[in-house]
Amino acid sequence: MDKITFGEKTEGLDYLLRKGAYAVILNAAKDKAAIVRTNHDRYFLPGGGIEEQELPEECLHRELLEETGHEIKIGPFIGTAMRFFHSSQNEPMLNDGYFYLAELGEKIQDPTEVDHFLTWVPIGQLKELLVHEHHYWAVMEGLKKI
Repeated sequence: MDKITFGEKTEGLDYLLRKGAYAVILNAAKDKAAIVRTNHDRYFLPGGGIEEQELPEECLHRELLEETGHEIKIGPFIGTAMRFFHSSQNEPMLNDGYFYLAELGEKIQDPTEVDHFLTWVPIGQLKELLVHEHHYWAVMEGLKKI
């Protein structure tokens, strides 16, 4: 694989490939990032799975509305990275993440994913909080681009 890859691949397991698009959204001071916290205190970058026939940018717009109720302005592409992991149902998965710098826009609706909460977290706490290592990688790469 030529993409940056995180996590350990266990030989003999059949990994389900899940492509996703994620937004790195920073505050004006560039010392906090917008992340989504679930009811189970799991932290992720805003975004999610790319649906069939959907472009990564379309996924970002849809996911941000569902998770936060906000529009976003998509900025520069940060890059792609993958992560091997087991889902909460213990399914072997490979996330193929597409990461973009973005700005949070106007709130135009209530979130439809009621178990997701937008929160601003200091950059220094992200490594310990974010569930996926490639999400942290994307934030660090995004900071280099601004």
